[in-house]
Amino acid sequence: MSNPTAITQKLWNYCNILRDDGLSYGDYVEQLTFLLFLKMADERVKLSASFAIIPPDYNWQSLVTRDGDDLEVHYRHILEELGKEKGMLGLIFRKAQNKIQDPAKLRRLIADLIDKEEWTSLSSDVKGDAYEGLLQKNAEDVKGGAGQYFTPRPLIAAMVEVTAPRPGETICDPACGTGGFLLAAHDYLFRQDLDRDQKRRLKSGTLYGVELVDGVARLCCMNLVLHGIGEEAGEEVPLQVRDALASHGGDFYDVVLTNPPFGKKSSVTIVNGAGQAQKESLTIHREDFWATTSNKQLNFLQHVYTILEQHGRAAIVVPDNVLFEGGAGETVRRKLLHEAEVHTLLRLPTGIFYAQGVKANVLFFDRKPAAENPWTKELWIYDLRTNIHFTLKENPLKRSDLDDFVACYNPADRHKRKETERFKQFGYDEIMKRDKVNLDIFWLRDESLEDSANLPAPEVIAAEIVEDLQAALEQFAAIAEDVGKG
Repeated sequence: MSNPTAITQKLWNYCNILRDDGLSYGDYVEQLTFLLFLKMADERVKLSASFAIIPPDYNWQSLVTRDGDDLEVHYRHILEELGKEKGMLGLIFRKAQNKIQDPAKLRRLIADLIDKEEWTSLSSDVKGDAYEGLLQKNAEDVKGGAGQYFTPRPLIAAMVEVTAPRPGETICDPACGTGGFLLAAHDYLFRQDLDRDQKRRLKSGTLYGVELVDGVARLCCMNLVLHGIGEEAGEEVPLQVRDALASHGGDFYDVVLTNPPFGKKSSVTIVNGAGQAQKESLTIHREDFWATTSNKQLNFLQHVYTILEQHGRAAIVVPDNVLFEGGAGETVRRKLLHEAEVHTLLRLPTGIFYAQGVKANVLFFDRKPAAENPWTKELWIYDLRTNIHFTLKENPLKRSDLDDFVACYNPADRHKRKETERFKQFGYDEIMKRDKVNLDIFWLRDESLEDSANLPAPEVIAAEIVEDLQAALEQFAAIAEDVGKG
């Protein structure tokens, strides 16, 4: 059996050849997505004829037997025709274009690199560790782009485990990226003792995602289909390609798991029902939002609350500014603490995301029915940041690093929690007395502030300074804009 890491490196090395033809890392991974999907679909057909979702004229066998200009023309024709198909297949090849113009290089990629491997046998995950490795390498090499779509898999696994989806529940990621949360939830449920109806429901009617970027939605689609989700004609398409913040969408979900993309500014201004209309050309009215703001993270937090079923559970990654920012931030925190049961906050360490210097957290809450008294009684905070340092290569985050958090969370019965050095309880009244209802709470002594030998790497410090300056400039710009309108 081939080594997935070696195959990933082999495919990635070939990218350097194609880059001479002007292909970016993202273009290369996209072309590999098309070809790997066709090859893996062909392998699935050999295992089960019911997986024959590719028309015979456009399948892998029709491609691998061609050469020269005939190959290039046929490949372009395959992409065009499969993009017209309905369902998940059409989404995978939506707006697909051939960007490998040299037929000889296309032939080598098909015959020498992809056709020689049995991709679906590389791991228990149908898409193979090699493909996951490509996504990760793309995230590493395109720090300002693809990296925002790649949440550390150990963190995703822990979030799914403590949220504990149950068979029959609907699960949504409104910023699904390459599908990490959806696939982790699928794997979590698949390991349960499911009956035949529950297994059928897991394939269609359980997992749902929304993704803004076509190319990223393509990667997610491929992952889902190769897990058997939405693979059959007539099944509900579980993925929508649209701006999740533009509208509610009309559906409610039992569980929401998400890591919205980094960056604070929305592409449009969101206006709630009580707010005054802005003068921007693109203005969205969301009467279900508590506050009007251009802060994308605050808008995603509000959106997640709105799409939850009553008593639905959410886990969302948010940057530090969501915890302490004034104005709309304070409004959103007050409303969320009152309308939902905000029970857990996980302070994440630095060095686990591809964007350096990012300080983020995971906020866990349940939506509750309207009530006069606040639903949040106490907030439990787990500090996985103070005096803990990770790096992407030398000391990457492992699932075992989150074992203590999962144990303290106590998903079996979180009402029987106990305080530890890193896990503390804060009452609702105590939180409401804090300036601007600031949830950025910490209590451990930070050794790095007292010992210069423990300071983060210079590039991390520089990235944090740049991030703080950018945040300050954005706040000054917002103040100037408000003053101008006044």
